[in-house]
Amino acid sequence: MKIKNILLIAIMLLIANYSKAQQITVYTIGDSTMANKPNPEQNPERGWGQMLQPFFTENVIVDNRAVNGRSTRSFRNLKHWEPVYNSLKPGDYVFIQFGHNDGKLTDSTRYTNPHSSYRHNLIRYVQETRGKGAIPVLFSSIARRKFNNEGVLLDSHGAYTLETRLVAQDLNVTFIDLQYYTELLEESYGPEKSKNLHLHFMPGENDYLPKGLDDNTHLSVLGATEIATIAVEELKKTALLLVKYIKE
Repeated sequence: MKIKNILLIAIMLLIANYSKAQQITVYTIGDSTMANKPNPEQNPERGWGQMLQPFFTENVIVDNRAVNGRSTRSFRNLKHWEPVYNSLKPGDYVFIQFGHNDGKLTDSTRYTNPHSSYRHNLIRYVQETRGKGAIPVLFSSIARRKFNNEGVLLDSHGAYTLETRLVAQDLNVTFIDLQYYTELLEESYGPEKSKNLHLHFMPGENDYLPKGLDDNTHLSVLGATEIATIAVEELKKTALLLVKYIKE
């Protein structure tokens, strides 16, 4: 009996060590559309990265490092990238999505020229991720809810999405065009119902936002869940090993 118990313990330790060895961390870096939001019990806002964990098995830990207001420039300069880089291990993933704040023409701490500094900032994130044996995935920015009077959804990101795509092509990085898919999402809801994907509240309607809010960029629970679902469905179409850890 003692020998059997020893063998059983040894097998359990082997299984535990194997499971630990198989654990993958998915780091998400980006801006407020991706970031975790505080006080989720009361706060109606979510980032789509905040909704990813339930889509994966226990082998995957989603570590959302996206930060409100950050661009490819300020995310590095304000030392958000350094702890991610230092934590990366072979087989981890870095989901990279910037662009919203890179276009801030009135803020030199965030603005990047899409064809020069934005492009090179993305390249640097990709190369440094690969240098640690981890796998980068590039995402274009999600669409803003910006319909004109004729009900046409207008572009808000200009050349930033194009440059993200080009970096992905040039460096052979998996690219998921969330701008395109979220444009389809906004259009499927239409000019009025698409408000439900974002933060639209009259004064007094929501206790967390007593003054009300009219926000066409940031996401509600519904919007963030929809976009996380899109991201995962698009990941399933790739050849990434991460796909086998997506729940059916």
